Amino acid sequence: MVDSGLAAPRLGAVLCQSVPAYWSLQLYPSAAEAGGCFVRSARRRVVHVGGPAQDPERAAAEAARRARGKVRRYCAANRLNRLGTLTYRGAGCHDPRQLRADVADFFRRLQAGVDTGPLPYLWVPEWHPGGHGLHVHFAVGRYVRRSLVASSWGRGFVHIKLLGDLPVGSGTLGEARLAARYLSKYVSKGLGAASAGLHRYELAQGFPPAVVSLTGHSLDVVVAAACSRMRGQPARSWRSEDQEGWQGPPAVWLCWDPA
Repeated sequence: MVDSGLAAPRLGAVLCQSVPAYWSLQLYPSAAEAGGCFVRSARRRVVHVGGPAQDPERAAAEAARRARGKVRRYCAANRLNRLGTLTYRGAGCHDPRQLRADVADFFRRLQAGVDTGPLPYLWVPEWHPGGHGLHVHFAVGRYVRRSLVASSWGRGFVHIKLLGDLPVGSGTLGEARLAARYLSKYVSKGLGAASAGLHRYELAQGFPPAVVSLTGHSLDVVVAAACSRMRGQPARSWRSEDQEGWQGPPAVWLCWDPA
């Protein structure tokens, strides 16, 4: 988006915009996936308003969907294929903000003990089903000694494993996608009023998946451009036209297998 230098409109301001029709596709080469939708041509009134969402349940579902997508792309792009769990000893931790402080300290210690450079990671909190408070599921993309994980945590119990039992040829990308599916289950869970205003997940800064924006007058044009960059056809795809009751604009999602 080009910054015009104009001030943003005040809340309540009404503008008229003419938007040409086109397909917009966001390609994440390192995550080997792409998603986008059709932007209709219309001269429409854009009303800037404030206030809460009119449909809180739909807004929450949409926020969870976006979070799952970001988790999936981050894990895939950084090949986070090792899953770990951090659990508190004793009565556990029941304060989401204290949990975040403790986990931040854990990753600072872990990074200090890793001598192979910066360490991408992603973690999600979960309320223990047995009533033991909060615990943490996390993913990293390289071998880390269990003893280092345990000493860096120092508050209870740890577990870490490399994901396996995948089809031949899955590679680290397939393993990372499996880790993302595992973590995404917890991203969708509510954490209650005590976690209001807190992120559904946390990640190491500085490792975002690169994105290539593709636009064209038809779906075939943008898909062909994506396939050209990925040097092959997608292994899996999703199209809104195949979804009964779809109410949004025409949309598409594409996924490539490891090269």
